[in-house]
Amino acid sequence: MTAPRIAVVGRPNVGKSTLFNRLAGKPLAIVDDRPGVTRDRREARGRLGDLELLLIDTAGYDAADGASLESRMRQQTEAAIAGADACLFMIDARAGLTSVDMEFAELLRRGGKPVILVANKCEGQAGRDGLMEAYSLGLGEPVAVSAAHGEGMGELYSALKQVLGKRSKPVEREEEPPLRIAVAGRPNAGKSTLINALIGEERLITGPEAGITRDAITVDWLWDDRRVRLHDTAGLRKRGKVADRLERMSAADTLRAIKFAEVVLLLVDASHPFEKQDLTIADRVLTEGRALAVILSKWDLVKDKQKTLKALREEFDRLLPQARGAPLVPVSALNGKGLDQIMPAVERLHKDWSMKIKTRDLNDWLQEMLQRHPPPAVNGRRIKPRYMAQIKTRPPTFVLISSRAAAMPESYKRYLINGLREAFDLPGVPVRLTVKAGKNPYADKGAGQG
Repeated sequence: MTAPRIAVVGRPNVGKSTLFNRLAGKPLAIVDDRPGVTRDRREARGRLGDLELLLIDTAGYDAADGASLESRMRQQTEAAIAGADACLFMIDARAGLTSVDMEFAELLRRGGKPVILVANKCEGQAGRDGLMEAYSLGLGEPVAVSAAHGEGMGELYSALKQVLGKRSKPVEREEEPPLRIAVAGRPNAGKSTLINALIGEERLITGPEAGITRDAITVDWLWDDRRVRLHDTAGLRKRGKVADRLERMSAADTLRAIKFAEVVLLLVDASHPFEKQDLTIADRVLTEGRALAVILSKWDLVKDKQKTLKALREEFDRLLPQARGAPLVPVSALNGKGLDQIMPAVERLHKDWSMKIKTRDLNDWLQEMLQRHPPPAVNGRRIKPRYMAQIKTRPPTFVLISSRAAAMPESYKRYLINGLREAFDLPGVPVRLTVKAGKNPYADKGAGQG
């Protein structure tokens, strides 16, 4: 049994994201006093008492028409309602009912989904009049809550239990975790368009306006019978240009999505590739230890494709030697070209990122590297590497036991890391190497055994 889908809906700035974060148990959605912060619908697992829920945070419902951003936000909200098992319809009890609340209530009645009317901001006496006024919406008894202070959660639990009936039984979580992929890049690079093209539906709001995506939006997807969790992120600008508090929060949300991803798709405009901000984002991905694939967008505009791809390959390897060989996947999200190459590249990359190399193979390789190019002498004394082992995966991390470990030059560490990447076929994967002093713990193993 899957968890029931609960859409949190209402007009802008009534506290939907605050309630979403409280039920999710962590601050997933950005919360700000300005209306219209949430734009795409966002999903997360949450819990209230013994009820496990699949929560959907939505954009504020606005009576906009045409092709405006507000109209596209409203369409996302309507899609969330259509796919939900029940709706938490939130009003601001302190502000009282508005014409938009009444219009929204009519929409929910026509939708035929179970609705729980939630009167938010009812702490103290300030929301009492609005709570009484809520009865006029004809959606049953309102549940008085304060999402910010956690008040009224017991009453909300009882209302959910009654509405969901048999579906409110606790459910077991899926055993196999999904493959977590973050899509990152500069503002207006086409990240949301790429995700929509991959999953084959208009799940995320897109448009010519820069900075549409503010939260790191999670989209669950099934690819070739494998569960995938895609994270659409806000575009990252140069830190010096980020002055607005909301943009700083969006940037922090993006960096958090990168940190918890396994593979990051860096979306780069093929007509203006590898600008400074692209390289800054790529370096951040590698510093966090995530596997990196570069998606070259707008490839349909490139004339000499083979020559351009070769030149971009050389330029990338020169500019980011720490990710040498990372997949470069040329695509055109608008006409669908190249999209089928993304997930096979991600799967190979994820496999390399999780690779475990046998200790014997590592040390045979180490002896070859030492014979080919021994470490330099420092202050007239030689450095003697003795033994290497892999201490973790994701990303592959190694320890080298050596005499005079602190004196080993960085250039020689880079020589070993590049050799590891080449010998064990680890393109695009961060490789970490720590050099430590000490003797080989296996040197005396087997002594005395007959």
